[in-house]
Amino acid sequence: MKFHWFLPTNGDSRTIVGGGHGLAAGASGRDRPPTRRYLGQIAQAAEDLGFDGALTPTGSWCEDAWLTTAFLVSTTERLKFLVAFRPGFVSPTLAAQMAATYQWQSEGRLLLNVVTGGETHEQRAYGDFLGKDERYERTAEFLHVVRGLWRGETVTYEGRHVHVENARLARLPDPVPPLYFGGSSAAAGPVAAKHTDVYLTWGEPPDAVAEKIRWILGLAADEGRAMRFGIRLHVITRDTSEEAWAQADKLLDGIDPATVRKVQAGLRRSESEGQRRMLDLHGGSRDGLEVAPNLWAGVGLVRGGAGTALVGSHEEVADRIAEYHELGISEFVLSGYPHLEEAYWFGEGVLPLLEERGLWAHPARPTSRRPALVPFAAS
Repeated sequence: MKFHWFLPTNGDSRTIVGGGHGLAAGASGRDRPPTRRYLGQIAQAAEDLGFDGALTPTGSWCEDAWLTTAFLVSTTERLKFLVAFRPGFVSPTLAAQMAATYQWQSEGRLLLNVVTGGETHEQRAYGDFLGKDERYERTAEFLHVVRGLWRGETVTYEGRHVHVENARLARLPDPVPPLYFGGSSAAAGPVAAKHTDVYLTWGEPPDAVAEKIRWILGLAADEGRAMRFGIRLHVITRDTSEEAWAQADKLLDGIDPATVRKVQAGLRRSESEGQRRMLDLHGGSRDGLEVAPNLWAGVGLVRGGAGTALVGSHEEVADRIAEYHELGISEFVLSGYPHLEEAYWFGEGVLPLLEERGLWAHPARPTSRRPALVPFAAS
């Protein structure tokens, strides 16, 4: 398994920070601005703890992912950056060139999260007036061109949305960055299966995740391709289950019910099928938020996008991760509030348990176990 952390480029706090998919503004305070210094602390902690990469979001509610992570490359040595970007906002030739430059300057530490864009109002703010299904069509054409350029081809292509002539890269990306992609609508599946490497789902109950995996596996088989699968979750893990659930309750304690209603009303206008599925888990109510064992939907009351968290003791959270892994999930994109502290709770509490089970190994260590400490003997 591989684990990725999250860079909160919209700010961080000891409570849930709003924003995210479908929302332009946060629902609660941002006590820690997303400065290069603070994001660098998170990135360094993630690297030391054994995370492979860090997801950086995209949208009007956060800082630009390309620029922010480019600043952070020099603050880390190994950590990869999972840069979220929207295909409709730059030309495919420029995007392919940007990725090649990033790989050259970072020595191969770029991962790309392709975000088609689920909100028409936000897309229009950026000058994009296509409808949702048309955006998926454009994403497919965009990735067709990008993949050809990365193979070193000279590409001339005239599609419905993308048109390039004699496009070619002076430098190829080495390695070619893997493409991560999420989408729950009917239009999203074929794009994922044909053009991308890792299909990402938000943290739904295991049965729903298994259904998604079967769906994408079938589409990928039709294309003669293999796929990897990842899941996006928040985590609240502590030494005991009681401590973890108390922390989950604390995250919601300071949030006014009127704020929850306002956020939910905004999210209900979302065109995203994935967002609808997140909302259906809790229905806007604080009751019954544990929607599967140790899977808590409370984050989604005030945050768009990924709205569920694994909550429990380190052992319980490790068990749930192992269950998702058995379904076919090999990559976990995690986060928690605040992101610096929660990285340590998970990295020091859960990852060692997964290592003991043979499910994970620190990517910077040649062996799967830490060397034993030798007691100091006084002379």
